[in-house]
Amino acid sequence: MKVIKIAETEKEIGKCYPVMAELRQHFQDENDFLIQIKRQMKNDKFQLVFLEKNGVKAVAGIRIGEWLARGKYLEIEDLVAQSDERSKGFGGELFDWIVDYAKRENCREVKLVSHVNRYGAHKFYLNKGMIIDAHFFSIEL
Repeated sequence: MKVIKIAETEKEIGKCYPVMAELRQHFQDENDFLIQIKRQMKNDKFQLVFLEKNGVKAVAGIRIGEWLARGKYLEIEDLVAQSDERSKGFGGELFDWIVDYAKRENCREVKLVSHVNRYGAHKFYLNKGMIIDAHFFSIEL
């Protein structure tokens, strides 16, 4: 049976670690990941969402926020499917669930930032109907 849900317990967060670690390789171990996720959940309204079917197949980090310019939005901070399960639709199903969740939460849009060299991810998001409508600027401190 396939389930998509928001991780609420340490056990659920821990189950997401191996998949998320494929994208975010800087985590030393599951405990390091758990500490970071719990901090972001507490301080930043971060939520970890996962698709599970005989194990976790895809994971996303999301948060809901609001800007003066465009109103309430859901931001996808991370979205990754298990490497040996890619191109099986799990990432797409998780993305669609997130969009539906944003609608239920009365968000006006779903947005995300994707590094300029992640061409496969760009193709995925464009195929999902997203558009490139802004430039993201940063400065390292």
